[in-house]
Amino acid sequence: MFSMEDLLATVQPESFGVKRGDRVKGKITAVKNRAIYVDIGAKSDAVVDGAEFDFIKDYLSDLKVGDDIEVTVKVTESDKGQILVSMKDAANEYGWQYFESKVNTDEMVTVFAKELNRGGAVVVAPFGFFGFIPGSQIGDKYDGDPDKMMGKKIKVKVLEVDQSKNRLVFSERLVSEPNVVNLEELTAKNLEIGAEFDSKIVRVEPFGLFVHVEIDAGEDKKVTLEGLVHISEISWEKVERVDQLYRAGSVIKVKLINKDEGRLQFSIKRLLPDPWMEIEKKYTKDEEFEGTVTKIASYGALVKLEAGVEGLVHISKLTGGVNFVEGDKIKVYVESIDVAKRKMSLGLVMSDKSKVLYK
Repeated sequence: MFSMEDLLATVQPESFGVKRGDRVKGKITAVKNRAIYVDIGAKSDAVVDGAEFDFIKDYLSDLKVGDDIEVTVKVTESDKGQILVSMKDAANEYGWQYFESKVNTDEMVTVFAKELNRGGAVVVAPFGFFGFIPGSQIGDKYDGDPDKMMGKKIKVKVLEVDQSKNRLVFSERLVSEPNVVNLEELTAKNLEIGAEFDSKIVRVEPFGLFVHVEIDAGEDKKVTLEGLVHISEISWEKVERVDQLYRAGSVIKVKLINKDEGRLQFSIKRLLPDPWMEIEKKYTKDEEFEGTVTKIASYGALVKLEAGVEGLVHISKLTGGVNFVEGDKIKVYVESIDVAKRKMSLGLVMSDKSKVLYK
């Protein structure tokens, strides 16, 4: 004798418990008609449809029937009764591993120059990844001009891979001018931190200046190296607009402050003493000084005492009819100084009863 529950269990298929977004392991059973069939343990094979083919074609070229793969569930049951899965996540992970391996093996890859970007060329790399070739990594074959690469397949080597930042950087020069690049790297490695150079500005960007310095590499050889003066290293004062201060083609003096990973970083401001080094000796507590209001904000007024030295008059002191505008000359006194944080708290000194309060 069987109960109704027992009879139903004999005729109902066992359910396969997956839901959208699940990542499951499977085995490729067939690839045909722009579809990939994967055995994931369900009553019928799951399907990767043709919409993904262009994205995963590089990954798929390294796979064959019988290979184990991981897929992501997109649809638990389509109108055809199929489980639809995606290989994009697996292809993406495989792609990053591929480029990491190219850094280690120093092998070339082929990319397609798709569009111009500030400072270089955006390219389409294997696995559908987008990457970047900086202008400094474009050789004489293209006259250092990214525009001359557009619409072409380019042989490159991988310079940088950072999956967390979705960053992929290539070099064309490492392919077309390997000896020149090697000499540049050796020359840069031998530079001393703190050395000063005459440089030529080659590009002005919102974040800083790209400069070229010419180095004597011996045997009558001159090597031109490129580096960056970040906006924070231009002046001890805050710089808002780099393009208002400098122009491409200008010759300026710079100081080398960093050369990690072969990237040269220069400074202009460090050619001069840091005004905060002797700040406590120069601006003693409670002594009066004249300053210029540089900014009015919700938290108070910033007052410039000298180039690179500003203090804050807190909003709590700007009451009772005090009404400053940027550019006003005012008398202040020093309340406190925090050299480590480069902060100075200022108080107001009476100079005009219509504007300020008594000290």
